[in-house]
Amino acid sequence: MAEPLAKQLPQAADPPSSFPEDKKDTLPSTSSDTDDIENTEGINEKALLRKIDWRLLPAVGILYLLSFLDRSNVGNARVEGLTDDIGMTGNQYLTGLTLYFVGYVIFEVPCNIILKRTTPRFWLPTLTILWGIVATLMGVVTNLAGFFVARFFLGVTESGLFPGVVYYFSMWYKRRERQYRISLFFGAAALAGSFGGILAFGIGHMKGIGGFKNGWHWIFILEGLATIVVAVAAYFFIYNYPNTAEFLSNAERKFIRDRLASDSDATHNEAFTWANVLKALRDPKCWLYGLSFHTMSLPLYTFSLFLPTIIKDLGYTAANAQLLTIPPYAFAFITTLTVAIYSERLQKRAVFIIASASFAIIGYIILLANTDPKSRPGISYAGTFFAAGGIYPATALALSWPAINVSGQTKRAVANAMQISIGNCGAVLGTQLYRANDGPRYIVGHSFALGYLAGNIVVSSVLYYILSKENKRRDTITPEVQEVGDLQDWEGDEDPRWRFQY
Repeated sequence: MAEPLAKQLPQAADPPSSFPEDKKDTLPSTSSDTDDIENTEGINEKALLRKIDWRLLPAVGILYLLSFLDRSNVGNARVEGLTDDIGMTGNQYLTGLTLYFVGYVIFEVPCNIILKRTTPRFWLPTLTILWGIVATLMGVVTNLAGFFVARFFLGVTESGLFPGVVYYFSMWYKRRERQYRISLFFGAAALAGSFGGILAFGIGHMKGIGGFKNGWHWIFILEGLATIVVAVAAYFFIYNYPNTAEFLSNAERKFIRDRLASDSDATHNEAFTWANVLKALRDPKCWLYGLSFHTMSLPLYTFSLFLPTIIKDLGYTAANAQLLTIPPYAFAFITTLTVAIYSERLQKRAVFIIASASFAIIGYIILLANTDPKSRPGISYAGTFFAAGGIYPATALALSWPAINVSGQTKRAVANAMQISIGNCGAVLGTQLYRANDGPRYIVGHSFALGYLAGNIVVSSVLYYILSKENKRRDTITPEVQEVGDLQDWEGDEDPRWRFQY
């Protein structure tokens, strides 16, 4: 059982600092090198990594599943009568979606700075409780103003989770292990889409209960309350860092410290400084990582927010539309995990992002080419599989860029938050594209999504060129040093001994 929250708060300002000081040479192996396993001090590295995965990934994965569910269930609620019941007209629904991302973008970086200065066990569950409260209150809004306010504050309270968890992973896993874990974590978004459709189908039948005319109220209330319950429990199942994790023995903590020191800065006792914040803001590569997600966030969020409406406008009933959202998301979950596995095995990032974005482009070409979706709904529905199957794996890989390439704890935390903030500016635009009178073809929305996916291919190609060129330049200066955790003069990823992954 994790130790009580109160015992953690006094340590909040110094999360990763108390690893054992003794150092030793360690294995350079990665999670993809499972055939080459050594026992050090009686510890099996593969078994220990599996133990960490089981403790960390389900815990943060369920929080992100709830996060994505609570932000995207508005699309299911719309199908169940939300817009009519609170008197929305024209494109006011789109304005509500936009306000969510405005709050999200503004508070992204501050939330990660707070995480750096507190602890994961305190900050992540606290954020989850706050957005659970806001999500629940959305179920009792009665007018447009209430809807707008709730969406804005939902964005504010959810803004710190994803970049916070990406930074959190960087304090547990080696560089070459992070991308796969981030993809597994992000796979919860696809699962949220599937669960959202199932839940909305069932909850939609609660119309009339509690004095509510339609079932959309209960979609928000029940899913929001579930978030609060899980968040309270999260204070006890979210762990901080390896040096205080109760499920590890002292020998295992030392082993983790040594393996992290073999290729990352996670074992450094780095105090927070604003100078390190500025390092991220002044690094062009950090802005390109953000642009990589920016070009994916528009298709990602337009797909997740508007899929129920897109399918309903093909001629299906509201109930059937909710159910038909499930298979594309299930397919996306499979492709996300498959691409993540092969990307890790081959240690290639950009090529898999480009291939996944190209796969999604095929889906939007199908959607745009179908000139009569109501007469041929199956064609457009098939297009949603291609779109989902490419968007989710490409996004998962794009989101791993800062985690694997930015060295310096504060710089990495800020870079992660910058990426999400820059990226979600694309979502702000995307929420205005699927207008009420554009269905069932939604030419403007689908065209923008296709164009953004093409833009992602360009950005990924530019990053591939820049990172590979920089690595070659550094090869002429000094050999690569992976054991950065043992270096006292480490300068972060600006150090010529660092090599980028692409």
